[in-house]
Amino acid sequence: MNQLAQSGDVAKEFQSGSLGKLTIIKAIPHIFCKFAASELESKNNVLMNGKKILFVSSELAPYLPQNPVSQMSYEAPRMVNSKGGEIRIFMPKYGIINERRHQLHEVIRLSGMNMVVNDMDMPLIIKVASIPKERIQVYFIDNEEYFKRKYTFKDVEGCMYDDNDERAIFFAKGVVETVKKLNWIPDIIHVHGWMASLLPLYLRKYYADEPLFAESRIVTSVYAPDFEGTLSDCMRKKIAFDGIDEASIACLEHPDYNNLLKVAVDHSDAVILATEEIHPDLLAHIESLDKPILPYVPFHEFEEAYAGFYNTKVLK
Repeated sequence: MNQLAQSGDVAKEFQSGSLGKLTIIKAIPHIFCKFAASELESKNNVLMNGKKILFVSSELAPYLPQNPVSQMSYEAPRMVNSKGGEIRIFMPKYGIINERRHQLHEVIRLSGMNMVVNDMDMPLIIKVASIPKERIQVYFIDNEEYFKRKYTFKDVEGCMYDDNDERAIFFAKGVVETVKKLNWIPDIIHVHGWMASLLPLYLRKYYADEPLFAESRIVTSVYAPDFEGTLSDCMRKKIAFDGIDEASIACLEHPDYNNLLKVAVDHSDAVILATEEIHPDLLAHIESLDKPILPYVPFHEFEEAYAGFYNTKVLK
């Protein structure tokens, strides 16, 4: 069978909803992406109008150096904003972020709550700033114990911080509690980066009875491995302290990058492959899930592909 015939078969399967395995798409990604973009292009501008999307990310340009996570965490909200959607963005307020240069300021009415992490009360501070060029507001999750240090994930010697697991728990809880205070109901919650990877778990388990998120759909973007080694050996115990069942976090007995992302996608409604290089073990796990998956698309094609995926697969 020639490639053109193959592309026709994939197109028919995609239209009928019968396309199952990602491996079929991977064989001819450029044809699939062009087809998907052309099919959805005429609908996207209308369908994004009024949609509320919460973006939660480990990193975001221009506040941190550009990399695949920080770049897409900026570009995806910008795209939704330009197509008439309503957005909110959350990221940690790392000490490396220059508050004066970026004009951050604390929001007193949102600050002051205590997040319980491993039986410790940790004060939550909320700061905001705007990206002037795009008129996009960003909310920063801050805490002096967890984030007031001059590096993001690793110390000056390049070693991962021992409390990165607690920082991730605090970040997930801080985002949810702040959105609750804002009383803002997102249609989609889009997660980027491993520091944000516990958010789907906490939304589906710890905040399972929270009516604000009852209809929200969770999308996790999966990137190439961002760190080597593991987080704290006690991570699973610290999460279990919040009443989350052991079965949901069994793989965090070994809390490496792949297992963190497995927990994230397990509790998401859809998955986006945001880079070409995904670890084979993690990719196999994602392919085994019965949920929508958007294959990797080049940066210059992402706008229509992401908008179409939101509208036809996530919000179906």
